[in-house]
Amino acid sequence: MSALKSLFKQTFIYGLATVLPRMLSFLLVRLHTDDDVLKAVADYGSLSLIYSYFVLFNIILAYGMETAFFRFYNKEDNKELVIGTSVISLIITSLSFFLLALVFNSNIASLVDIKVEYINLVVWILLFDALVIMPFAWLRANAKPIKYAAIKILNVVINLSLNLFFLIWLDDLAVDYTFFDSIYKPNFEINYILIANLASSAITLFIVLPMYFKVNYTFSRALWTKMMRYALPIFVAGLAFSINETFDRILLDKILPENIAETQIGMYSACYKLALFMTLFATAYRLGIEPFFFSHANTKNPQKNYAKILEFFVVFGSLIMLGVVVFADVLKVILIGDEDYWPAMWIVPIVLLANFCLGIYHNLSVWYKITDRTKFGAYISVFGAVLTLALNFWLIPIMSYKGSAIATLSAYASMMLLSYYFGKKYYPIPYNIKKIVVYLVLTISFSMVSFYQFRGNYYVGISLLVVFLGIIYISEKEEVKQLLNKNNEN
Repeated sequence: MSALKSLFKQTFIYGLATVLPRMLSFLLVRLHTDDDVLKAVADYGSLSLIYSYFVLFNIILAYGMETAFFRFYNKEDNKELVIGTSVISLIITSLSFFLLALVFNSNIASLVDIKVEYINLVVWILLFDALVIMPFAWLRANAKPIKYAAIKILNVVINLSLNLFFLIWLDDLAVDYTFFDSIYKPNFEINYILIANLASSAITLFIVLPMYFKVNYTFSRALWTKMMRYALPIFVAGLAFSINETFDRILLDKILPENIAETQIGMYSACYKLALFMTLFATAYRLGIEPFFFSHANTKNPQKNYAKILEFFVVFGSLIMLGVVVFADVLKVILIGDEDYWPAMWIVPIVLLANFCLGIYHNLSVWYKITDRTKFGAYISVFGAVLTLALNFWLIPIMSYKGSAIATLSAYASMMLLSYYFGKKYYPIPYNIKKIVVYLVLTISFSMVSFYQFRGNYYVGISLLVVFLGIIYISEKEEVKQLLNKNNEN
């Protein structure tokens, strides 16, 4: 239980580092979907398309090195060599990408159908984001979650402040002050959003830059080869994940008629943001458990703790899903600035459940990371990506963005089930499957009834939420008492 206490403490702090920035990012969604800022839903669709490529290239530039660093930092005696090899590798690949992207920016713009001026800004942002990977990994590996959280939060505060300045205040300031008039450009909103992102990324890199001066720049080709052998399946899995997560926007852009594609993408992307509550929780949990998995792999009976971790995740995830579904129409008014986006609200329960399944998958993935069978992570993720692509190609012409939501759920659910199946064979963990399945069936049933049958009827929705809370209390009260008593003893 003391190990779980440590996990929950770190997860809470990592949660702040994830939740607070993302909550501030919610304000950006509200700002960007306001019809006084981005004048049309299609403009938000264009912005969403750009950020879909961001996800893809962030994975490419990290190429699994972060996870490989955690594994070998805990495994190797010469930790300085692990740091030096990882840092040198990422510096070389990041700068190489940066130079090639600038040289071929026109070709890239033509290929992805995005303006060259946007591409140039995106390339700089990707470079800065790639160069902070190792400093942040080092903070996590050395259990410095408070510093990690402070930098992450500052990044988003700067980004949000600059968005407000460029999109809200600059127009008024330009009327009264010559200096601001000289930098103000009409119909420049997407550029301003990217410039705000660029500035926040640059400042973040500047803050963590001292870490680069402390590194012993020693490179081991043998170690790097072992790390890359470990990282390659992680990279393939990450690439497949990016397809599962964002490629639907790209396919919507390519498959739907040109006159409606960006509008449909804008509606879908805005309403998809309501699933961010689940994503926040799952991401915070993952940030806490990933170092925990590796550091406790050689302790006595770690499987028991791993099983308990998944149980707690399912309990909290179920509550989050049902709570968001019940109050979805309240949240949409707060978070999405224009009614023109709301027709896509149909997808909310689907994408919430999809991200819930993804969170469970990340918890289940401990078996292939601990046993160095990361190739299974690649196999499973590639299967999910292929399923995503196939279902999107099939369903988008029939159902538009609804098909994309169903494809995402199908992919993440299949990945979850496959990971559980193979995990039982290679690294058995005593999960309480009966309890987990009961929670999942109840939260899915209650969510679907509340949203699709009694949407807007808060008597029904809140009653279902209270009933579910009661079931959890009855089922988990002894576990909670045991955990609290153990923490008091410590």
